[in-house]
Amino acid sequence: MPSSSSTSLTTGAPWRVILAFSVPLLIGNIVQQLYQFTDAVVVGRHLGVNSLAAVGATGSVVFLVMGFAWGLTSGFAIPTAQSFGARDGAEVRRSVAAGTILSLITSVVLTVGGYFLAEPMMLALRTPPQLLAEATVFAQVTFLGASTLLFFNFLAAIIRAIGDSRTPLLYLVVSCLINVVLVIVFVGLLDGGVGGAAWATVAAQGVTVLMLAVHVRSRIPVLHVQRADWRVSARELRRHLAIGLPFGFQTSIIAIGTIAVQVRLNELGPSAVAAFTTAGRVDGLAIAIMQSFGLAVSMFTAQNLGARLFDRILIGVRHGLWLNIGASIVLGGLILATGRVIVRGFIGSGSPDVVDHGYSTLVVWSLLYAILALLFVVRGALQGLGNTIVPMWSGVSELGVRIFAAVVLGAAYGYMGVVWSAPLAWVGAIVILVPAYVSAARQLADGSFAVPRQSAHTVTAGIPILEPSTATGATPILEPLPATGSIPVIDPDTDDAGWPPPGRDESAER
Repeated sequence: MPSSSSTSLTTGAPWRVILAFSVPLLIGNIVQQLYQFTDAVVVGRHLGVNSLAAVGATGSVVFLVMGFAWGLTSGFAIPTAQSFGARDGAEVRRSVAAGTILSLITSVVLTVGGYFLAEPMMLALRTPPQLLAEATVFAQVTFLGASTLLFFNFLAAIIRAIGDSRTPLLYLVVSCLINVVLVIVFVGLLDGGVGGAAWATVAAQGVTVLMLAVHVRSRIPVLHVQRADWRVSARELRRHLAIGLPFGFQTSIIAIGTIAVQVRLNELGPSAVAAFTTAGRVDGLAIAIMQSFGLAVSMFTAQNLGARLFDRILIGVRHGLWLNIGASIVLGGLILATGRVIVRGFIGSGSPDVVDHGYSTLVVWSLLYAILALLFVVRGALQGLGNTIVPMWSGVSELGVRIFAAVVLGAAYGYMGVVWSAPLAWVGAIVILVPAYVSAARQLADGSFAVPRQSAHTVTAGIPILEPSTATGATPILEPLPATGSIPVIDPDTDDAGWPPPGRDESAER
């Protein structure tokens, strides 16, 4: 693997920086979705439509638990990105230590609790009897491997926090390749059933976590946690939890909405579950691409907030918004043109009703992707600014709308009523997010935005910065930090401690 270098997102034209950071995320998400395509095809073709539906029936439960873990670890990386933007190497290391400790505790809880609660949760979802056994096995194995997913996400998040989105891509590709091979072997050759598909994912992620940890230790010095850094204070743990927990709860709130959808689908029968699951696989690719821009805007905002480049944040969010809306239009058109063929590729031509329902689902969603593009960028910007409460409440709004649509519209209009629950939920989130961002943008514009507090300490070493123009593997440009004591840090007990006025990046206008 090529050596990793941290990348500053605080210099260069924002749209170029965001796009350059997003491209590895886009490629990684495409690779991951292609793996999921392969996984679904192997399960659907080798084990049958019911097995594919059983895997799909676990989606909301797995999303509820594992989505919380994903959101939690992503939140832990926000303080890391802010500290990196402030050129504070010691604070970066302490942030990594705090996130590691909290991730370890979370992984133990999820592994034990998820395994024993898998079957009760599947029963509570009214999973059709013919799907229950396989769905339970798939969920239990997935939860047994919770720590592998959680630590892969955490390591990838802190690497992205320092501006390197390429290294997580490389190891994600490795994980997906291993996964594809193991799924074919465990399911296709060894007849391991849906449990074999789940074990393939766990094994692939476990191997990749070990490889990624070795890579961080050998190639990314800025993330090397020293012995003293492990003496994390309760205040630092609370700071990370204050960001990570709302991230996790936000994802869980959304997942509760998907559970309501799953219950309604289960009542409609296996064909409805299979159609929705298949459409979800296709839709997942488009959503993953739009999420990549949202994550890029989040990391961009966090680093520039640490550097107090308020004007640059505003320009970057605008650029990210136009990039994502453009992507949503292209993706929607492609899905409209090819969706029926793709859906048929999952299950063959023997279930025309499933194909018709799956394609109808994609038509509704793809025509409204621009709403989702706006949602991801605005939410990413707020999270990068350290505002986790508003995104969480937007999740509550999204939950309420999704449940209403699934229950009420599902009862009135059947399958298509459930389909409309997704875009209506996007609107429910947007009405909360947009006013909050407008308010934050005004504070950024007039320089009154309150930068999150950091620990006060002495900085003695520089962070290696790789300028965006050299982000393809060239030798990093080392920019040593100023002399000891000259870097302004926010005192924990005051609102400000010597920060210079918000700077304007003139190059950002070009």
